[in-house]
Amino acid sequence: MATTPEEFFVKDLIEQSPQSPSVLLGVFSPKPDGKSEGCHHIPSDMMLPYISRMLMEDDIDDKPYDHPALLQVQKPFAQILSSPSSDSNNGDTEGAKDLSQDGSADERTLPLALSKGTYAAGAFLKGMEEANMLLPSASFRRDELVNQMVRESSNHSGAKKRYASYDHREEEVIRRTRKSMMIIKEPKDTCAHEMLDDMMLRGSETCIIRCMEKLRIDMSNEAEKSIRKGSRKAAANVVDIRTMLILCAQAVTANDHMRARELLNQIKQHASETGDVTQRLAQCFSKGLEARLLGMGSQVWQLLRAERLSSIDFLKAHNLYMAACSFNKVVLLFCTMTILRAVSGKRRLHIVDYGMRYGFHWADMLRLLASREGGPPKVKITAIGYPDLRPCPIEQIEDTGRRLSKCAHELGVPFNFFAIRKKWEEVSVEDLNTDAEEVLVVNDYLNFNTLMDESIFFDDPSPKDMVLHNIRKMRPNVFIQSIVNGSYGSSYLSRFRETLFYYTAIFDMFDATIPRESKLRVLLEQDLFGRFAVNVIACEGAEMMERPEKYKQWHARNQRAGLRQLPLEPSIVNVLKDKVMRCHHKDFLICEDGQWLLQGWMGRILFAQSTWVAEDVS
Repeated sequence: MATTPEEFFVKDLIEQSPQSPSVLLGVFSPKPDGKSEGCHHIPSDMMLPYISRMLMEDDIDDKPYDHPALLQVQKPFAQILSSPSSDSNNGDTEGAKDLSQDGSADERTLPLALSKGTYAAGAFLKGMEEANMLLPSASFRRDELVNQMVRESSNHSGAKKRYASYDHREEEVIRRTRKSMMIIKEPKDTCAHEMLDDMMLRGSETCIIRCMEKLRIDMSNEAEKSIRKGSRKAAANVVDIRTMLILCAQAVTANDHMRARELLNQIKQHASETGDVTQRLAQCFSKGLEARLLGMGSQVWQLLRAERLSSIDFLKAHNLYMAACSFNKVVLLFCTMTILRAVSGKRRLHIVDYGMRYGFHWADMLRLLASREGGPPKVKITAIGYPDLRPCPIEQIEDTGRRLSKCAHELGVPFNFFAIRKKWEEVSVEDLNTDAEEVLVVNDYLNFNTLMDESIFFDDPSPKDMVLHNIRKMRPNVFIQSIVNGSYGSSYLSRFRETLFYYTAIFDMFDATIPRESKLRVLLEQDLFGRFAVNVIACEGAEMMERPEKYKQWHARNQRAGLRQLPLEPSIVNVLKDKVMRCHHKDFLICEDGQWLLQGWMGRILFAQSTWVAEDVS
């Protein structure tokens, strides 16, 4: 039978608690009936919540637990603390003054007396204090937990000990996950607010250009260092880490835990978050493999989601990503240019945006509309936030709306902002307050891959299909779809291979465009991209956050939903191709296929975009 975390702690405390002081022997001397003299029997249904509260509250010392039964049990301790010997030993006589004249403590004065020394008085409470010291403090960081979880025991004396080590680690992950979920809070970041305001008012493109210039200098300096030291040595030439990762995934699939652990130990010997591409991949993928091997994927993922990046770190990493590669830049430019073309000559524009986060790219579009000949149109944006608070709190979307409203006011653009928080498959045309005179644009910015498909949602239609059906009923002037191009297949091994190939391309792109010593690159790889790699590798079912499809699969799905594809505008495609060729690395790929605009790295297609309308719209 599985041991609950509470039972685990009780057992651990019984084994580790020191012998009781002799002064307490009289208090707990057993009676013939099995009950201790001088104390009441503690109900078992009250003891475990008390222990749990002590372990989960950082400020327990300031909040004595005042359950009546426990107060009765603790009276003898208060008597001991009020005795002269106790006062002389502790050098504190204030506690005795709070007791009644007969030397006993009533329930009204017990908490004050107990808060001054009860924990040090008894062996049980001392053991609890020592156990509490072993728990992570409020400054405990996510990476420390994940690294400890994946750190293999150095004792290789036998399989039995290794299995025991893994079993103990499972209990440790459960315990620390619960503790960390209670204490992790996102700090208020005034620097992030200032940076967001700056990007809104001055334009995000200015920040990205500055970042691109710095990147070029840094990469040039790194190339010179490599020339002086000789060409980069390919780490682990004799070890094919990617092959080992696939072999480990095969062992996990076959439930060959011994073989999987042996391979995992070898992989981790070559893992490094600051090494070459394969070492960085090993650092990321080994975490997911071990979490799956332990059966702890759900707990690890919840912890990863709980500890989000600070806003300032996210913005810095975002700007680095936009400067280093063309992917998101092309996606946003394609979207902006398509909207400007659709609203040409029109006076009202309504944008429905699925999955808005910070939204500063809309500020860039407002700036372009403000300078339009004939004056700007009246703009309305409806942001459809994530139903789950973790990826994007509704408060953050509302903050984005306030910033966009301020920006539009300073630019002289009539503007309204609305936020909807519903399941995406439940958002319908009735929620949008549309107007027949407005140009309606529906935008998906690489978010629909998070929707459940037929592999999880067995009813017909699936959430992906329901969203597309609802978009068709909205009858937009244009639906702009931007997708992550990938497919996980029907088996865990095919999913693992696809994930490995995708992240190999992403990490290789980072290696060609960002210096290896860059701390923000580590943040991009291990925190932003890496956490989703861990999720795909370690989790199953509804807890798996991403289910991407190839662009041809989306094409067929859109057509089944009653959508018709629009042809790509040649002038837009030519501008984007020219920008990629002039401003970015030569190995970036941008091409067309069947009215889809495709992007990739070294021949591998990673992103795709296309535009659609309802099939019965002329």
